[in-house]
Amino acid sequence: MNLSEILERRRLRRRVGWWRAAALVVAVLFVVALYKAYGGAEPGTMLARPHIAQLSVSGVVADDPVMLETIREIGEDPAAKALVVSLSTGGGTTFGGEALYKALRQVAERKPVVSEIRTQAASAGYMIALAGDRIFAGDTSITGSIGVIFLYPQAKELLDKIGVSVDAIKSAPMKAEPSPFNDASQEAQAMVRALVMDSYDWFVDLVAARRDMSRERALELADGRILTGRQAVEAGLVDEIGGRDEIMAYLAANGVSDSLEIRSWDNVNRDGFGVGLAKMGARLLESLGLGWFVSEDILRQTGLVDGLVSVGQTDWQ
Repeated sequence: MNLSEILERRRLRRRVGWWRAAALVVAVLFVVALYKAYGGAEPGTMLARPHIAQLSVSGVVADDPVMLETIREIGEDPAAKALVVSLSTGGGTTFGGEALYKALRQVAERKPVVSEIRTQAASAGYMIALAGDRIFAGDTSITGSIGVIFLYPQAKELLDKIGVSVDAIKSAPMKAEPSPFNDASQEAQAMVRALVMDSYDWFVDLVAARRDMSRERALELADGRILTGRQAVEAGLVDEIGGRDEIMAYLAANGVSDSLEIRSWDNVNRDGFGVGLAKMGARLLESLGLGWFVSEDILRQTGLVDGLVSVGQTDWQ
C-alpha cells in the first residue's frame, strides 16, 4: 500500500466520523423535539417528567392483564411520584377486583396511592378503592354494596313449554351444577352458597383490616347496602369528602409536591403504537401538520387499533 492510498483511507475515516457525529446530533435534536412536542413525554417512557399518575377504573371490573401491567409500570416508574385511582364502576367479577386491589397495594409499598370515588365505586369497585392509603368521595357518590352474588339462568320451564328436554351423563352429581336445564338440588345450592360465603368472608375481612374496624362492624355494613359519599364517611368506609384539591393537599402532606401535574396513564399499553417513542413521534407529526399520516382510519387499516370486543359475565361481584 503506497502513501497516497494510506492518506485516502485516513480521509475516508475522518469523513465517516464526521457523518457519525452529525447523525448523533440530529438524533439528539429529534429526541428533544419529540419531548417538547409531547409536552414532557408520554408517561411510562424514559423521558417522562415527574408527575402524579392517574388511572381510571370504569365500567365492569374484570380480569384485565393490560391494566395490571400498567399498574406494575406505575409502581416501577420513578417519574410517577404517586397514584390517583379514579373509580366509576358498579363492580364486576370478584377475582377482577381482587387482582386490581393486590396490584395497587404493591404500588402503595413504593409511593402514595389515593382512591377517588367519582360516580360510584360499589361492590368490587369498593374492593378496589380499599387499596388506597386514603379514600375520597363526592357528597353524592355511590359506594358500598359489600357482598358477593352468584347468578345462573334457569330455562327449564321455557324448555318444558316448547317440548325440549336436555339429558346429561355426568361423572359425579355436582358436575355442571347448578344447571339451567334442571332445578338445582339442595346439594347444588349448598355448594354454591359455600362458594359465595367463602368469598364473602374474605371481602368482609378485607374491609375490617383496611378500614381499621372490628369484624362485627364490617359484617353490619356488609349487608349489600349502598351509601352516598357522606353516609360512607359517617360509616367509616370513606375517609373524606373531596376532589382534586383535597387529594393534592393530602399528597402534599405526604411528601408529594403539589406543583406536579396529574397525568393520565389510561392509554399507556393500550395505544396501537404501543411504544413510547413511537407515540411521541406521532405527536410530532401532528404538530407538523402531518397528523393524517397517523390518523385512526389509517391505523385501523393496518390493524393497530383495537376492534370490537364482546364479553359475557355471570359471576358479578
